[in-house]
Amino acid sequence: MIGLGRSGRAASAWLAAHGCAVYASDRSDDEAVRAGAAALRAVGCVVDTGSHDTNRVARAVVAIVSPGVAPDAPPVAAARAAGVEVLAELDLGVLALDGVPVVAVTGTNGKTTTTACIAHLLVAAGVRAVAGGNIGRPLVDVATDPQRPEWVVVETSSFQLHDAPHLDPAVGVVTNLAADHLDRYPTLEAYYEDKRLLFRNATPQSIWVLNADDAVVETLCEGRPGSRKRFSTAKPSDAWYDRERGELVVGATAVLRRAELQLFGDHNVANVLAAALAAQAVGVGPEQLTEGLRSFRPLPHRLEPVTERDGILWINDSKATNVASAIVALRAMNRPYVLVLGGRDKGDDFAKLNSALERCRRAVAYGEAGAAVAAAIRSRVKVDVVELFDAAVRTAEGAARSGDALLLSPACASFDQFSNYEERGLRFRHLAGAP
Repeated sequence: MIGLGRSGRAASAWLAAHGCAVYASDRSDDEAVRAGAAALRAVGCVVDTGSHDTNRVARAVVAIVSPGVAPDAPPVAAARAAGVEVLAELDLGVLALDGVPVVAVTGTNGKTTTTACIAHLLVAAGVRAVAGGNIGRPLVDVATDPQRPEWVVVETSSFQLHDAPHLDPAVGVVTNLAADHLDRYPTLEAYYEDKRLLFRNATPQSIWVLNADDAVVETLCEGRPGSRKRFSTAKPSDAWYDRERGELVVGATAVLRRAELQLFGDHNVANVLAAALAAQAVGVGPEQLTEGLRSFRPLPHRLEPVTERDGILWINDSKATNVASAIVALRAMNRPYVLVLGGRDKGDDFAKLNSALERCRRAVAYGEAGAAVAAAIRSRVKVDVVELFDAAVRTAEGAARSGDALLLSPACASFDQFSNYEERGLRFRHLAGAP
């Protein structure tokens, strides 16, 4: 087992409980990893923290990889070089669930919101469903429940799809596609090729929910069997946003007025339309869709309104770890805003942000990428460069006026000053004085 995050620990424990000899390792040696390692040793696993024994990995029957481990990490590379089969933890979870039908969600942006919304709609309609994969519980953990779910909804990344040969979704969703992870993929097409693996086990019974407004999405499943359902925020489709009437339409039924949806931006309209189509494919009816969509709320760190103070609305979009997702957030703003962005560069072109800065009053760029961000957008908006995150947020707060939003949408990874985007978002909430 490579990686001892929540999924890695669950997978190791499940394998040990099923009689497998388990070697697990993690390059980290922090308190949480050491505690997890101790628990795994207690059930018979051999565990290393702070390093990986690549010789031992190369002798394994199979290497299971946690979702947070880079595909080019040394132990993963050692396994592949030795001819060891490499499987994502997601794939092990699919095998452990043994026939429980899956809704799988992938794409560049919107995966988590769409996954959460599908699970919410199913549960609200009385379906015994669980969200898993990159959100919710690890799938192997779900498999240990005495009563298995009727459906599992999983968010899956391109890295996980690469090593999930047993994933056979009854319903597959592609939210959108844009440049991402170019720090880990040699080309954009290589990234798309991994996304295309969602369809590798397609059958005539498969149902594919696709973004009709994204031409690249349409190319992913060309020649693959299964029925297609399309969603759009621009034109009539199987599910679409009737902008003139301000209604979300599924099939021939207006299921919700836009004003009742508690999420910012057209991108979130697209996300919930995709979720509604997926839920409909499982058997959720129009009235149940209405009630479920009406009660769905924004997820943490994804255009999350956290507080309003002195007329300034603080919005936490820490999950925007690439330029494409930050652009989506900027275009969702319906008021002037001061923008905090920066962190660790993922290889994106920050100049693309300029097309979405119409309402931006001022920007504050921080961290390793701060200077590069400022150079790319300085011709469009006044930018301050501040090294530390806390100081950047306080600088933005000082620049904001009543009626503005103070938006954290970093367009970068968090790893220069934080362990993950959640920690960055929680720090922003603390600085905002949110409960």
